[in-house]
Amino acid sequence: MGRKIFISYKYGDSDVQHIKGNWWETNTVRDYVDVIESSIDSSDHIYKGESDGEDLSQLSEDTIWSKLRDRIYDSSLTLVMISKGMKELWKPDKDQWIPREISYSLKETSRINSSGVAVTSKTNAMLAVIVPDRNNSYTYYTYNKTCCSSGCRVLKTNQLFDILKKNMFNQKDPSTKDCDDGSKVYYGDSSYITSVKWDDFIKDMDTYIDKAYEIQDNIDSYNITKEV
Repeated sequence: MGRKIFISYKYGDSDVQHIKGNWWETNTVRDYVDVIESSIDSSDHIYKGESDGEDLSQLSEDTIWSKLRDRIYDSSLTLVMISKGMKELWKPDKDQWIPREISYSLKETSRINSSGVAVTSKTNAMLAVIVPDRNNSYTYYTYNKTCCSSGCRVLKTNQLFDILKKNMFNQKDPSTKDCDDGSKVYYGDSSYITSVKWDDFIKDMDTYIDKAYEIQDNIDSYNITKEV
């Protein structure tokens, strides 16, 4: 069954691995979104974000936000592209687009439809896709460590927007154990917003999308933060 997908990302972040065009041309996260959009076009999913040729820059911030809200409201899954330069460190989270888009994606919003009936949207399924940096590395955000007998993956959530961080490792009754170095290891679906590397996601997009919806079906098992 097709899903309506909205993608939240930092358009101009150019600290990404080159993915298209000539080697000397600068790529941005938008180029990765183009690849997803093309993949969605060839499947039964529906892309609800803006297309690359669509210029919103001449519109007021209120008008842009109104358009984005409409698209998020009409979506059921939000992909958040994690990239090395996604945050503007000098700006509060509430003044940046990605946290606002995540917040609206997580809220249940009522609107009056054309028949005069109030229709309430569900909290979107969510998935974070990690984009490799220009050195083709993911270590700015994630890496594996072997101090635990089973091995584990580390996510540097402290450098994310707060609303993104708070919706990770937020399962109410998580399965955990202590690592050999004293850190805590989480097992299973410990996060409402799970993280997947770009290389893994783009090879098997539907599997990760299906998993996000499976987690959404169990949303009551999570402490969801909806405000920026």
